[in-house]
Amino acid sequence: MISRRFLLGGAAAGLIAAPALGATKKTPAPPKGFVTVKDGRLMLDGKRYRFTGANLWYGAWLGSPGATGDHERLKRELDRLKALGVTNLRVLGAGERSPAKAAVAPTFQEKPGVYDQDLLKGLDVLLAEMAKRDMKAVIYVNNFWDWSGGMPAYLNWVGNGPWFQQGDPAHPWPEFPDYSGRFYGDEKANSLFRRYLIGLVGRQNSVTGKAYRDDPTIMAWQLANEPRPGGTEDFGNKNLPTYYKWIRDVSAIIKTLDTRHLVSTGSEGSMGCLHSETCVVEAHKPDTIDYLTLHVWPNNWGWIDVKNQPATYADGEAKCREYVTRHIALARSLNKPLVIEEFGLIREARSFVPGSATADKDRFYKTIYDLALDDMKAGGPVAGTNFWAWNGEGRAQHADAWFVHGDKSFVGDPPQEEQGLYGVFDADVSTKAVIAQHAAAVAGL
Repeated sequence: MISRRFLLGGAAAGLIAAPALGATKKTPAPPKGFVTVKDGRLMLDGKRYRFTGANLWYGAWLGSPGATGDHERLKRELDRLKALGVTNLRVLGAGERSPAKAAVAPTFQEKPGVYDQDLLKGLDVLLAEMAKRDMKAVIYVNNFWDWSGGMPAYLNWVGNGPWFQQGDPAHPWPEFPDYSGRFYGDEKANSLFRRYLIGLVGRQNSVTGKAYRDDPTIMAWQLANEPRPGGTEDFGNKNLPTYYKWIRDVSAIIKTLDTRHLVSTGSEGSMGCLHSETCVVEAHKPDTIDYLTLHVWPNNWGWIDVKNQPATYADGEAKCREYVTRHIALARSLNKPLVIEEFGLIREARSFVPGSATADKDRFYKTIYDLALDDMKAGGPVAGTNFWAWNGEGRAQHADAWFVHGDKSFVGDPPQEEQGLYGVFDADVSTKAVIAQHAAAVAGL
């Protein structure tokens, strides 16, 4: 369990204060079941590790013994995913109380240093249930966006403001990413973050009794969900040295605490790096970063118009193909694996209804899957994919499909979006068929 004594003890304080925490020592080979990197490829027990995965950010909320918990639903969702051939889940292992209206509650950290033991137990339960199904977890420990608190919440706690909510019309884009990007250089905010991080990585699972660092169910720790250096070139370029240093420092802390697990950034690629491939390369150069990550969001990036998807789909898909191909080349140049860990497209007519038309969405999934599979067959760096995201039996609870504090029927679409915008429901027969077909192809390699 995370204890205040551990978090504030001398060992933790020493780690926080250490100026250089690079994992330079040669570590012994990991025991069976741990995902590793060899010759630029993910490996598992001496063989290439390739996977079909999903995002399930809310897994710990379902596993919680508290008000949000639904252990039976968690088991049903994991069983559904396993039946589709999904063997890797990207999950949220952190969360900070945010004043944003469109934010999840409760959170792992309700106030600085005040941790929700139910959610921590929920993460334990999630990992224990995943282990039973031979699944691997990627746990991200911060968020650039305010739907789970994340970097803006830390800034708000330490008074680096004025705070404002993402999407506030009084603060039009790209003011928000410039604000959130202040986090990397705020020592007070990072001290709070590191305190939580050190406790989490050092945690012992209350269900299995196994230390997280010794649990092969965990594939990787991830620094954050979509960390960006900023939004504008003026702020972002000035912030780049601080951004790179934050990646080096935090990844080194994790590697010092945990020599067995991989570490990744959670980056979107160049679209989240000031449109710069040089930024992507520099962010993933450190030896403490084991593989590259890539997100593909053609609707959000304006490549496929949400108001005219059929007419703009073909051009947008071509841009997505080029984007993925370029990042495969970047991974190859760094001799590191690549995971396409987020991708999504809206349903026809921007519907949120389970089982509604998904022809464009299915076509997009197949495009991403085919790009990944072709590279896998060619022996390239692509190791796996995680679609965004699994809704399962979750449903919007309100007519406008927006999340409201207290809602418990979680879906893969976070509170900052309408519930059902991108996620895959258990009723989405055709999309599930595309996922299962790809999973079978990957398993057959």
